[in-house]
Amino acid sequence: MPKPSQLHPYSDLSAFERLLLLIATFVHHPGVGCPDRLGKKTGTHHEALEAVRQKVCEVAQQYQIPLTDYAIPTLRKDLTILRKYGILSQHIYRWGYFLGTGAMTIPELQIAMNALASMATYQRSPQAIRIYRDLENKLRGLQETTAQDLLYPVRSQIDRAIIYTNPDEMLAKPTNRHNLFSCLDAIETAIYNGQAIELYRHADPYAGNISYIQVVPLQLLYHDIAWYLLYEYIEDKHIEIERIDRFRDYIKPIGTPRDIELQKHSLKIAHDLLQKGWGLYLGDREEQALEKQGMLKYMRIEVRFFEPAIAFIQEGENRHPFQKIGKKGKDYLDYAINLPPRSLNEFCRWLNRFMDSVQVRNPPELVSRYQQAASRLAKLYDTKTTDDR
Repeated sequence: MPKPSQLHPYSDLSAFERLLLLIATFVHHPGVGCPDRLGKKTGTHHEALEAVRQKVCEVAQQYQIPLTDYAIPTLRKDLTILRKYGILSQHIYRWGYFLGTGAMTIPELQIAMNALASMATYQRSPQAIRIYRDLENKLRGLQETTAQDLLYPVRSQIDRAIIYTNPDEMLAKPTNRHNLFSCLDAIETAIYNGQAIELYRHADPYAGNISYIQVVPLQLLYHDIAWYLLYEYIEDKHIEIERIDRFRDYIKPIGTPRDIELQKHSLKIAHDLLQKGWGLYLGDREEQALEKQGMLKYMRIEVRFFEPAIAFIQEGENRHPFQKIGKKGKDYLDYAINLPPRSLNEFCRWLNRFMDSVQVRNPPELVSRYQQAASRLAKLYDTKTTDDR
């Protein structure tokens, strides 16, 4: 009696390659078959499968693998096989097909989604908004198979942008703000490629530098109240940070892209400057050049905090790498820090939040500055001079 065939249904080369092409499609095009990707808010199961079938054919053409007579019934059979071996889950992929959680475990994915949700909700990053909504749809099926709510905001960062950052939101307002938020995809591409660009700074309320600038963008930063662009000037390698909304929606590539290692080197220098300073200002050209060479003399600033600020200062053990929380008296706490001169104004703005709970003790010029400011403040609240109209 002949033995039954031990050949697998996919032992034929064409069938095996077809199955691998389907897996490759899900790996490289997660979410394929999603109704939104079909240009509709809702779609039938057959329409979703047809979108998958077309994408598999495109992948086959891309890798020059022959694929003939690939019909919907054949695709259904292949999907069944992937479910049988656990490559696809048993849940219905109403929001497009994808494999597992990609490069992340479920706990890692949850943390990443929390961070993305904060960027979308509070920092109003246009890309984060778009990506979060897309992932939210893709993960609906996976959510049904796990005990944890992947979208619950266990962690959040609620620093809120004080400006409009989403071009769609700007269009809905009476005044359309033509700024660089409309060109973020091009900015990110330039950052990845080390591409020098020309930008137009149309607003600078502090220094008044309204002009075209030629720079290499290094990073997009969110700090406190807004998004900023970190960049390096082409002509002298001076590094600067500017708010994104202060640039027009204009970007022009210049020259040949530079190596990514040069990008990383400049980015490291920028973050070294940020770490040593206080705030975002990186100094003028002369001062920054000296600081990069290690030739800039830092200022020794000494202040004394009183109640109720003492507990808050003590808790900030890692507020700054160069700080020293010193002697604690009965009703005061001494605090010292070494800072570059460029950081003095931003450090003082931080001190101002403590009002009458802080006293500047060194250097003498800063003590004098605060004495004069205190005198002016007292006059503002003088009942004899205050205008009560």
